[in-house]
Amino acid sequence: MKGIVSVPAIELRGLVKDYGQVRALRGIDLSVDAGQIFGFLGPNGAGKTTTIRILLDLIRPTAGSACVLGLDAQRASMEVRRRVGYLPGDLRLYEGMRGHDFLDLVDSFRPEKRDPAYRGELLRRLDLDPSLAIRTLS
Repeated sequence: MKGIVSVPAIELRGLVKDYGQVRALRGIDLSVDAGQIFGFLGPNGAGKTTTIRILLDLIRPTAGSACVLGLDAQRASMEVRRRVGYLPGDLRLYEGMRGHDFLDLVDSFRPEKRDPAYRGELLRRLDLDPSLAIRTLS
């Protein structure tokens, strides 16, 4: 289509992250086009989580820049987080919390968006029992 300008979904330029004497990221340059499937693969310590956390402005880079959907990851961090979902692999939730307790907690963040019918439909479609402890749910 004419007139449509496409920005990369992810764009990193010279991204560096130091933790004291340890350099976790060494000047990454990366561009991922919108609609492209891209995976962060590598051994522990390769910088995958560090890069994602910088993209979401959960940590700040030592040098370089990071953009998500054409937005500067630092200056527009709230807008980036509105548009991007992130579920860390090391997610820790409250011990003993049941599925329905967790869903109630999440609902409390945005009560105007609460929709019990939609919640019920998702639980049915995903075949989830909200009375189970969340640590038992995948």
